[in-house]
Amino acid sequence: MSKDENSLTAWGDEQTKYFYELTPNKVLDAVETFGYRCTGRCNALNSMENRVYEVEIEVEDPKLLKNRSEQFRIVKFYRPGRWSKEQILEEHMFLHDLTEIEIPVVAPLRNSHGSTIYQEPGNGIYCAVFPKVGGRNPQELSNEQLSIVGRLLARMHNAGEIKKADNRVEISCETYGLQSLDFLLESESIPEHLEQRYSDLVQEICEIASPWFSEAERQRIHGDCHLGNLLWGNEGPFWVDFDDMLNGPCVQDIWLILPGRDEHAQEQLDVLLEAYDQMRSFDRSTLCLIEPLRSLRMIHFDAWIAKRWEDPAFPRTFVEFGTDKYWHEQIVQLQEQLAIIEGL
Repeated sequence: MSKDENSLTAWGDEQTKYFYELTPNKVLDAVETFGYRCTGRCNALNSMENRVYEVEIEVEDPKLLKNRSEQFRIVKFYRPGRWSKEQILEEHMFLHDLTEIEIPVVAPLRNSHGSTIYQEPGNGIYCAVFPKVGGRNPQELSNEQLSIVGRLLARMHNAGEIKKADNRVEISCETYGLQSLDFLLESESIPEHLEQRYSDLVQEICEIASPWFSEAERQRIHGDCHLGNLLWGNEGPFWVDFDDMLNGPCVQDIWLILPGRDEHAQEQLDVLLEAYDQMRSFDRSTLCLIEPLRSLRMIHFDAWIAKRWEDPAFPRTFVEFGTDKYWHEQIVQLQEQLAIIEGL
């Protein structure tokens, strides 16, 4: 698959499938291919895009465990058709690059052949096994915590620019904006009488913001670096879930940590960037991309739901998707975004 083709796979190709054939036995078998013996306990964890399970493994002497988490492994099955093997391996390579320089992330484990990826032979689903690491999601960060996170983000971005991820999606107005719009229109997800207004807003936002993206440096970033993917453990913060790892401007990871716009959010941003600058110089000219990036996330989210609509979990979760009410709200939000972007 070429780089140009991969730029079209923000949600997966037309062959994206689901997980109907993924049975508990196959989950346990996958973990055992990494050299573990499972006790048979297997709990499904919350995940919309992939399937993630906590699996208990046998240990020779439980008294030697430092904590209870060491008796479990986390196995993630990647949604078929979304990422290629090469794209998944680039995610894993980034994680191992980070662990090598002691940046706290949860990296996939290797099997006896040194591989971090396993393909289930029956249905071809790729999976990876991770250690279980305990931590909690912070609801809000203190200034001291923001400083810690700012320095860690800078170090993560320093590592991100060392190597390239040629097969990963590049976030831009084209990939997350116009291609998302194309899919929504082709799938007839938007009520017909609202299509034109939604389409016009997306195109106007992309027309204004596209030149701004062309001037920004792009590299490997987390891509989905919100507080839900930041855990705080006994030794401090660490990042999880690099599934949406992107090539893009570093500001994408910054604004997701601090998505607010008010005065308090600006003060927090100043604290974070001051700490970031201690480890890496942050290009403040890219702050103008925050509102376009926020808009692209909204548009891409709409297309993501539409792409997954045949998965039974999505209609149950997004019950108003497809209704006039839902799309009126999306249009109002994009109108607000356009007004902000025009005023930058």
